[in-house]
Amino acid sequence: MSGGAVRRLGKQRKSAVQSVERKRACMHALLNRPWIAKEEDPDLYFAIRDHYEELRDWFMDKAGFPLIVTRALAKLDKTPVKAQTWMGFPEFREKRDYVFFTYGLWYLEGKTELDQFLLSDIVEEIREQMLSAGLEADWRNYFDRLSMARALKKLRALNVLYSVDGDEGQWAQDAERNALYECSPLARYVLRRFPHDLTNCSQLEELENPIPYADTQDGQSMRRRHRVYRRLLLEPVVVDRHWDEEDLNYVLWQRRAIIDQLENMLGWEGRRYREGLVFFHPELTGECDLFPTVSVVSDLALLAATEIRKRLSAGDGLNVEDNGTVRLTKAEIETLLYRLQLQHKEFWSKEFREASSQELAVLCMDHLSEWGLGEREGESSFLISPVLGRWTSEYANTNFGT
Repeated sequence: MSGGAVRRLGKQRKSAVQSVERKRACMHALLNRPWIAKEEDPDLYFAIRDHYEELRDWFMDKAGFPLIVTRALAKLDKTPVKAQTWMGFPEFREKRDYVFFTYGLWYLEGKTELDQFLLSDIVEEIREQMLSAGLEADWRNYFDRLSMARALKKLRALNVLYSVDGDEGQWAQDAERNALYECSPLARYVLRRFPHDLTNCSQLEELENPIPYADTQDGQSMRRRHRVYRRLLLEPVVVDRHWDEEDLNYVLWQRRAIIDQLENMLGWEGRRYREGLVFFHPELTGECDLFPTVSVVSDLALLAATEIRKRLSAGDGLNVEDNGTVRLTKAEIETLLYRLQLQHKEFWSKEFREASSQELAVLCMDHLSEWGLGEREGESSFLISPVLGRWTSEYANTNFGT
């Protein structure tokens, strides 16, 4: 083989690697962003268009997620199998924030691209529409205005609403203030598309499927495959005991194919452990949120996991279930974290140094629950997932001279 041929082959290999990396970047962005707007990220938008057919076919075949590409954006319509608390907007504090957000989208549906309108117009029309549906919105009430302001701010953050003059924060403080907005072309793509007419639905369960499924063996097999991939793609971890029997059988029989698919398409590293099939992101950063996070509460969780492993190795009488979960009472968790606080508080922020053991326990349990690494069992006990035992940590010794 001539030197020129070798060089050409090298370029081809390099080009193939770059193509795979580019495709994976597209997939991660589609899974973790609401959408990719051409105006905001043109390189990624056109990369998705370049790989459109392959991405469209894979997401539809494996998860039933439709890929929408328009002249302005690329969006993957993602439908979770099980809605989790962390899937909501962290900026929202009340249920009515979501109500006002949804009615804001309803208002924008009636606008055309670049239409301008006053804040007073949108809130008044929303109030009237809610009244016709038997709901109440009183803009004389400070807390209703504050809630509406959070909804409008989120719409602006998503770039489906542009601020021309003034802002909703001033209106929340003073109902006499006003603001001028402009409608974005993205407004019609926030809500996912449903496979059938919503007016024919009477139960929330009827909205769970991302696409219609035929009432045949092939249709049910497709539904099962989509359920499994949807959970693996959208949830941080799903252990065997969290699958129903039908889906678990699919995971067990198809684990090699599942691991290969998610590794080839997303670069994830899959491992089969006693507790279940677990996937890890190979890099320390990415489009998605990664565990452990940079928050101190992740440090707490990892330190607690290390202590639990030590106690298990020492046969310290911990309550271990057949599926590998460790059951701790709330008092045991508080005691464990209190000891960790005494031992490591010099590395912690003032907030965590001064927090009570009860406050630390609540923070730690909430954090583990959000990541699928633990779950509350009633009011008095907590189940630690065996997946957490895959991590161990300790603070590094900075006294290099000793």
